[in-house]
This record gives sequence, C-alpha cells and structure tokens, in this order.
Amino acid sequence: MCDVDNTTTKKTIRVATGDRAILPEGAKTIPIYIMGKKYDVPETLTIMKAMEFAGFKFLRGAGCRGGICGACPTVYRIAGDYKLHYGLACQTVVEANMYLAQIPFFPANRAEYNIEEIGGAAEAIHALYPELFRCVACNLCTKACPMDVDVLGYISALKQGNIKKAAELSFDCIQCGLCASRCMGEIPQYHIAQLARRVYGRYIQPRAEHLRQRVEEIESGKYDAMLQDLSAMSREDLEKCYVEREREPDMTSPGAWQPKETRYL
Repeated sequence: MCDVDNTTTKKTIRVATGDRAILPEGAKTIPIYIMGKKYDVPETLTIMKAMEFAGFKFLRGAGCRGGICGACPTVYRIAGDYKLHYGLACQTVVEANMYLAQIPFFPANRAEYNIEEIGGAAEAIHALYPELFRCVACNLCTKACPMDVDVLGYISALKQGNIKKAAELSFDCIQCGLCASRCMGEIPQYHIAQLARRVYGRYIQPRAEHLRQRVEEIESGKYDAMLQDLSAMSREDLEKCYVEREREPDMTSPGAWQPKETRYL
C-alpha cells in the first residue's frame, strides 16, 4: 500500500512482499510479540516467516504455506485495539506491535462414522453432532474465519436440514478450526461442514455422466497402449512430449476447445 501526504511530496510506503526475506530498499524492522515476548522482525514478512526469523522452528502448524491447508491459524491483537484478529500465519503480513499466538490444533469433538452407512438424510448429521442445535447465532464463527466462509450460514442450513446449501456455503473451508475456537455453543463447525460435504457428494450430488463414461473407457483398456508407450519413453522424449503438447488456451470457455489429436478423448 502507498499513503500519500497531501501537504508534502513525501510518500510513506508500507512494503508488504510476503515471504521475501531480503529487505527491499526502505524497509525496516518492527516490534512484534510472540507468546508475550518482544522480537524485532522485518516488516515485509508473513507471520510464519517472522517467527522463523525470530528463531522459532515449526514442528507443527506449518503445511502448504500457500493459504490452503489450514495448518497455521493465528490469533492476534494490535496494541491499542481491543479487537481480536484472525488469520493464517503463512498469509498475514506482520504489523507493528502485533501480539500473536499460533493455534495449530484446536481440541474440537470429531464424530466417528462410516460414510457408506449413515445415508443422505440430515438427521444422520444431527445424530452425530447434536451440539449443532446449541448455536445461538452470535456469528463469532464467521467473524473468525480467515477464508470469509459464511459459517453461521451453513450451520443454519444444516439445522434446517439443507445439506446441499451447507455443502456449497462451506466449500472454501480449510479446516483451520478458528470457528470452533470462538464458538459460545462449543460446536465443531468445521468438522460438521466436512461431513456435510461428504454426505452431499456421496448421496445427493448428481453423478456426472461424462465421468461415468470415462471410467468405463479406462476399465475397458482404451488407454493401455498409450500408457505403455509413455512408460517406454526416455526422460528426454517425455520432456519433449510435454513441452510440445497441445495446451488449452487461457480463459477458454468450458467446452469450447478441443485438441487436434482426439484419439484419447
């Protein structure tokens, strides 16, 4: 971000370059507090990189480092601000006077079940997670979500028996558990959402006809010869084949492109 002072020509720039460890020109160190102890770290780093810069070693709470796996949920406050903030350590850039703590695991209840036995009715989810009905609609779960998932929305949908809506609303959930950490009703929202998506995929979502046909083709041996040819190639020939392959143009509308070589479609 770049803030311009209208009274002068001087620009105040806050550099936020993610995991860049080498300080760009003009960057500085800022104070942050990890588990209550003060550290001076480069202002350009994410929380995860800043903690490593301060000497911490991640044995847990670090996974993809790309904002997908949900292994690094972080709770923090900024000095002078009463509000509790949430984020992923691999994505959130440090701020001066940030007081933070990692929550790599939250001890939320997780029911055991066999997806092949529970069926596709909402009552099965209600029976496994009766605490679902302790929800008081405070919406703290949604406010804590670093992925902006409508947590209250999908919990409300499940209470009403709408598994399809719950599965769709929770699609971007990364299982970080921050929602459960803030829940007044002590509900494990993210585990319930995962079950809803599994039930939806197993029992409710329409089956894709083209996928069924492709599975039949694979099982019939249609692609066996091609796989044998690929297996017999040298590394150099495989790389050449990969580089020269036909690629679908970027931003092509679904179903609008087809390769010239159609033998393996």
